[in-house]
Amino acid sequence: MLEIKDSVGVITGGGGGIGLSLAKHWVKNGGKVVIADVAEKFLETAEAELREMGGEVVSVVCNVTDEDDCGRLADTAIEKFGQINMVAPFAGIIKDGMMLSPDRKTGKVTRKMALGDFQMVIDINLTGVFLTVRECAERMINNNCKGLICLISSTGSLGTAGQINYSSTKAAMSVMPKVITAEFFRRGLADRIRCVAVAPGYVGTPMVKKVMNQKALDKVLAQVPIGRLVEPEEVASLVGDIYRNEALAGDVFFIHGGLRLGAKG
Repeated sequence: MLEIKDSVGVITGGGGGIGLSLAKHWVKNGGKVVIADVAEKFLETAEAELREMGGEVVSVVCNVTDEDDCGRLADTAIEKFGQINMVAPFAGIIKDGMMLSPDRKTGKVTRKMALGDFQMVIDINLTGVFLTVRECAERMINNNCKGLICLISSTGSLGTAGQINYSSTKAAMSVMPKVITAEFFRRGLADRIRCVAVAPGYVGTPMVKKVMNQKALDKVLAQVPIGRLVEPEEVASLVGDIYRNEALAGDVFFIHGGLRLGAKG
């Protein structure tokens, strides 16, 4: 069993949401964190919150689609703390929309998803994860670190209407742990560095709770057997449990309150 105490977590998307909740969970349990986000203002606020908790924290403004930024992020963790034990590439966006939208009267297509909206989600949610993991794992190997790479998938990976871009990236997150585990196994590294993914359902992030239309939220909750949103802290706790349990590797762990998507997503 691994201990969070004194371990070093690198978390992208650390300026808010699940990323910040994971950072808080880490420092509460005696770990150290390097948080990264593209939004400097949110990052500064997050760092201040973590320091108020007594956490050892370093923040890095990082565009996860940029190779140099991801390399600098990984180097910062090694330079400041000497190791990397947990990598959580949680930076992500959504740009929802139907691929094609026919007019109800004419049946002819009047709107379609813009290439830019598709590509932006792929760039951040997929390429950004690849670059973050590649750079951090390289430093973990070269510095003889032990720990976990934890990706974030989603129930959307099962296929949700209006999210062909987002769902595609989250489906990729579901297969990446198997690929990475297999590659590390071939190289004799799988006992040192594990890879998994967690797949949340509807999570009660501040954006969902404060910005989302209440009627729309009520419809969402009607599909969740536990009758409420999953809390970000519950997702963070799951990541912590997976980190501790070294038998958990190469798989996807769903946390969705019993949610099952209908045929129409």
